[in-house]
Amino acid sequence: MEKIKSVRGMNDLLPGRSDVWYRVERMIREVVNSYGYREIRTPLLERTELFKRSIGEQTDIVEKEMYTFDDISGDSLTLRPEATAACVRAGIEHGFLHNQQHRLWYLGPMFRRERPQKGRYRQFQQFGIEALGWPGPDIDAEIMMVGTRLWRRLGLSQLTLEINTLGDPQSRGSYREALQAYLGRYREDLDPDSQRRLDRNPLRILDSKAPQTQQLLEEAPDLLSFIDGKSKDDFSLLQAILSENGIKFKVNSKLVRGLDYYTGPVFEWTTDLLGAQSAVCAGGRYDGLVSQLGGQPVPAAGFACGVERLVEVYETSAESVGSEQPDVWVCVIGDHSMSYALKNAEKLRDAGIETIINCGGGAVKRQLRRADQSGAQLVVVIGDDESMNGYVTVKSLREDGGQTQVNESNLADYVCARLREEQK
Repeated sequence: MEKIKSVRGMNDLLPGRSDVWYRVERMIREVVNSYGYREIRTPLLERTELFKRSIGEQTDIVEKEMYTFDDISGDSLTLRPEATAACVRAGIEHGFLHNQQHRLWYLGPMFRRERPQKGRYRQFQQFGIEALGWPGPDIDAEIMMVGTRLWRRLGLSQLTLEINTLGDPQSRGSYREALQAYLGRYREDLDPDSQRRLDRNPLRILDSKAPQTQQLLEEAPDLLSFIDGKSKDDFSLLQAILSENGIKFKVNSKLVRGLDYYTGPVFEWTTDLLGAQSAVCAGGRYDGLVSQLGGQPVPAAGFACGVERLVEVYETSAESVGSEQPDVWVCVIGDHSMSYALKNAEKLRDAGIETIINCGGGAVKRQLRRADQSGAQLVVVIGDDESMNGYVTVKSLREDGGQTQVNESNLADYVCARLREEQK
């Protein structure tokens, strides 16, 4: 019988690698909580219209990449390709956006039918933050500070922050006309996707990866030369705040985002560690999205980060990754020792000590080999003599020295002290 395999582009996360993911996710939670962001969880399935109205019907995501189907009632539903629109939909539906301010964060699976490649899959995990209700560059700067602190917490140093601003609707409209006029002279030289976008959404051509199109864009009108008034002042203030806080960045006037709802400042962190997939985290301001989805106007900004790419960069560049390791391994010898061993393992866990107990029996030598391979600092040996007389035997797996017999009532205190000593 033929084996059933996973769907292409949808991968299993196996034990061992999941340890690294857990560590990254734990640090994400610690960082966002330190800024006052609160978790929101939205459904995997949303009405297709949500993404058509928010992301834009002419985007690659909506045109080519969404998993969309009609359910038994005839409703068109889509597996969420991103979470910002879902967060806004939830805010409107539950009435917590108008005249209020919220810092939100999320972490969960998204779905896009892209060509699977390194760091990019059809089911992928995405982490993001959304700041709803603040209009100024101070919150834009804070969002970038969240990202910067997370990279520092993860030990990542090879990320580059690029920023730009799309300006207000008037300046964006003027630039759109100028770009359209310039590229219209070279329509036949553009790649097919850019030819299609020229009449409908020419700013998206700035995001093209086609070498010939990129060459044409070198002489294209500069977006920043069309930005004036408050948009220009806000962008200057944003740069000043980042500089005063020691956050390095570079201005990239051709940086745009692949979703139609972005307005004002946009940004992304890139790296050369992932080959062609250079972007690790990206975002910007989307002041018009709430009203676009039926709510009262609310200023908003945020970012999203693919966790697969983040983990890959972490594994490539962080100083120490490794697997999660227990503090203690409990070896059980004899048929009558298991209950006593389980009781003492629970005492160690009650004291906050990560403990693995050897289940299933086995020779002492084999159990000790498993204990050593686990990376544990200490091994606790429990046999029939220990269980009958109320003590355990403790031995270090990493330091020289003999073994010590410890009364079970003192076990947790003794192990805590030994672990502190060995970590010096």
